[in-house]
Amino acid sequence: MLHKYVECYVDDLVVKSKRRQDHLKDLKVVFDRLRKYQLRMNPLKCAFGVTSGKFLGFIVRHRGIEIDQSKIDAIQKMSRPKSLHDLRSLQGRLAYIRRFISNLAGRCQPFQKLMRKRENFVWDEACQNAFDSIKKYLLNPQY
Repeated sequence: MLHKYVECYVDDLVVKSKRRQDHLKDLKVVFDRLRKYQLRMNPLKCAFGVTSGKFLGFIVRHRGIEIDQSKIDAIQKMSRPKSLHDLRSLQGRLAYIRRFISNLAGRCQPFQKLMRKRENFVWDEACQNAFDSIKKYLLNPQY
């Protein structure tokens, strides 16, 4: 049932159906399972029959999962990292959407030398090119 009808994370559930006419049947299967284990849902947090919605910071649609545009905008608005803390913040944001960025590890390679604790933080041309390349990719992703 998991991943076939349901995606879940901690206490969030998404019941998905391939076809609209199957949705009520799929909901019944999920509700029966929840009832069997005496799990309850908050009706104020439920939405039924929607074609898309936000789930864990991603947009879930009938054709698949997409990046929430606000995540891309946040990276696009970032200025170049000026410290190790800034670089870690950038890498954290990129890690969150890594499944949508082709060859992310390769694209971030110039940042690796800055991650070493004993290295001085010197943002060079290779780092700037990598940063610009990632931002450009996010404008026209191939996912």
